[in-house]
Amino acid sequence: MELEELESILGRLVRVGVVTNVDIPKRRARVKIQDEDLPSGWLRVLANPPFLPRVNQPQRTEFEAGGGGDEAFSSHKHDVVITPWLPRVNDTVLTLFLPCHDSDGYILGRIEENTN
Repeated sequence: MELEELESILGRLVRVGVVTNVDIPKRRARVKIQDEDLPSGWLRVLANPPFLPRVNQPQRTEFEAGGGGDEAFSSHKHDVVITPWLPRVNDTVLTLFLPCHDSDGYILGRIEENTN
């Protein structure tokens, strides 16, 4: 394998693109790579668990004080529902493609826009 060919392959492994479509049940998305006109095939989103204060325990909010004396507003608490991260359409993401022609790829995460 020539050096130029090797550089070309390596340069196409990690790419930046914009999400064009999301399949929530299958946890995958399509991405338009910055220097290409067509969107990618379906890319799997890597599992990236959220930060939680306790591991393997239900997460709950603190008790909330009720108000007005109405029983419907008495002190209560709610379960915290945590869902895995998925990109949204128009998110800029970092992708990783396997080094084979038309191979599988993965979305590693979202690139935060610098607002400064």
